[in-house]
Amino acid sequence: MLNNNGKKKMPVLSKDAPQYNFKVTKTAAPLRHSVTESIRNSIAAGIYKAGDRLTERDLCEMTGVSRTAVREALRQLESEGMIHVLPHRGPIVAGVTPEQAEGIYQVRMELEGLASELFAQRATPADHKALRKAFKKMKDSSTSTDSIARLKAKNDFYDCLISGAYNEALGQTLSMLNSRIMVLRATSLQAPGRTVQSMEELSELVELLVARKDAEARKAAIKHVSNAAKVAIGILRAQFEEAAAE
Repeated sequence: MLNNNGKKKMPVLSKDAPQYNFKVTKTAAPLRHSVTESIRNSIAAGIYKAGDRLTERDLCEMTGVSRTAVREALRQLESEGMIHVLPHRGPIVAGVTPEQAEGIYQVRMELEGLASELFAQRATPADHKALRKAFKKMKDSSTSTDSIARLKAKNDFYDCLISGAYNEALGQTLSMLNSRIMVLRATSLQAPGRTVQSMEELSELVELLVARKDAEARKAAIKHVSNAAKVAIGILRAQFEEAAAE
C-alpha cells in the first residue's frame, strides 16, 4: 500500500491488535545487537511477513536509529537466513516452507536433546535457580496477549538451558538457527491449546534437568520439539495450500 507521496506505508495493525514498541534503547546493549533484535522481533511478531519488503526509512522510523545501524542489522539478519536481498528490490522477509521447517526441527531435536542431557550432567545450583526463574517468567507470560513478551521469555529460558550445558560449540550452532526457530515457535503457539501443552512439557523437562536425570531429560526435550514441529508444520502446510488455491 502506498501513501500520498508514493512511498510504501508501514504495516498497520488493527486497533484491537496488541501494540508493540520497537524503539531501541541505545544504552542497554551494543547498538547493532539491539537493532537486530528489534527487527527480528518485528518479524517474529508478524508485523512484517514473508515476502514483505524492508525499507531502511521504515526501519529507521520503527527503531529510532540511523540508517547505518539498520544496514548493519540487516546484514546480520541476512546471514541468519531471516531475510533475502533481491536485486532491484532490496531486503525482503524470507519465508519458511514446510520442508525447510521439517529440516530445522530435525536439527533442533538433536541439539536441544543434547543441550538438555548436558545441562542435567553439568549445571550448577546457580544454573538450576536461573532456569527455574526463567521458566516461571515464561509461564507467567504465556497467557499474555503480547507475543513479543512471550517470545522473549521463551528465548531467555533457552538461553539458560544452553548456558548450563557448558558447550560453546552447541550454543553457537543453536544461535545460528535462532531466527528461524523464533518464527517457528511463534507459528506453533498459534494453535489452540498448544501454549498450555508446551508449558506442561517444559515443566516436566525442568524437573528432570534439576534432578540430573540426563537420559530422561534428553527424551523429554526431543518430545517437546517433536510436538511443536507437528503443530507448526501443519499450520505452514495449510498456509501454503491456501496460498496455492488463491
